[in-house]
Amino acid sequence: MSRVVLAAVFIVAGVLHFVITDQYVGVMPPWLPWHRGLVLVSGVAEIAGGAGLLVPRLRRAAGIGLILLLVAVAPANWQMYLNARAAGASATAQTLFLLRMPLQLVLIWCVGWAAGLRRR
Repeated sequence: MSRVVLAAVFIVAGVLHFVITDQYVGVMPPWLPWHRGLVLVSGVAEIAGGAGLLVPRLRRAAGIGLILLLVAVAPANWQMYLNARAAGASATAQTLFLLRMPLQLVLIWCVGWAAGLRRR
């Protein structure tokens, strides 16, 4: 995945946090406080991180921030699966939600590559 495409994915995803906020709030784990505020802050972080990947001077910091964000949103991805299961969603839908978890690992790797984060 090219750096520009990855940046665009994060920027669009971040903007969606402001466009369909209630959908994001709906997948927040119940044990987390400030659902709406966290959704909006994570949207800003995605936009800033995506844009930062395009600026060589900011790329490393943006990558680290996006990786931390991807780890931080893992509970919401798990909650999406739990919600689907509780709602009696099809096995296919439940499987797709479960696949979000390993997808996060792929995204983390892609961000690390795009940000130039390498083992030293």
